[in-house]
Amino acid sequence: MSILFFNLRGVPEDEAEDIRELLSVNGIAFYETSAGIWGISLPAIWLQQQDDMPVAQQLFQSYQRERAHRQRALYEERQKQGRQPGFLRHNLQNPLRFIALCLVAAVVIYASCHWVYKLGL
Repeated sequence: MSILFFNLRGVPEDEAEDIRELLSVNGIAFYETSAGIWGISLPAIWLQQQDDMPVAQQLFQSYQRERAHRQRALYEERQKQGRQPGFLRHNLQNPLRFIALCLVAAVVIYASCHWVYKLGL
């Protein structure tokens, strides 16, 4: 019976490829499902044999630790070089999106608090 191993929704492509390679190199049989045409299905990596799960989890945990160290080092290196965008620089890359999200947040806050003020009057 197949067992869900790794949900691919929101996962960067390089990480998904690393997981595929990790399983293949270690001889663990798996298959992959996509999100489908409408994007509502579960994109995931499934193990074909339930007995492979403990070994796959151990390999995955060591991979995640290594990836975390690697990504942290990359982040710190980019920060030292001044190439890591902060809040302001990140939002200046797409100012219209930022303004639209601020407006939506303001509308939600207004709609949430407006009835409280009306009750107080």
